[in-house]
Amino acid sequence: MRGKEILKLIPQRKPFIMVDEATDFTENSCQTSLTVSYNNYFVIDDNELSETGLIEHMAQSASALAGYKTLMSDSSDKPPVGIIGEVKRFSCERRPLVGEKIKTTIRFGMTFGNVTLADGESRIGEEQIANIKLKIFIQ
Repeated sequence: MRGKEILKLIPQRKPFIMVDEATDFTENSCQTSLTVSYNNYFVIDDNELSETGLIEHMAQSASALAGYKTLMSDSSDKPPVGIIGEVKRFSCERRPLVGEKIKTTIRFGMTFGNVTLADGESRIGEEQIANIKLKIFIQ
């Protein structure tokens, strides 16, 4: 899914959309991408995406997976709203530059009520640039 179709999966709207495309869905994982543009809200003075922007991209990737699961279950036509409860073990090897395409894999782990644990890994080409563990509260 890409373009306006992404809006079916995530509750975020401009200027905070941090996922260009979502693909390769399974029951508990998906792949997303984001090409960093100059006008991205999280691009800092050195034409790099900030660490905060990278975390937001990874969180919205998790949101895309939750939205896809909701859409496939026919339980709602609106994406669920998730709130980051905890960022754990975030590691950033380098920040993406304007023009680079980030590819992220998100995997859901255990779910307890409305709390889901997720792991994410972001790459540019073959280079791993970041990974994260998230605790997400899904409303």
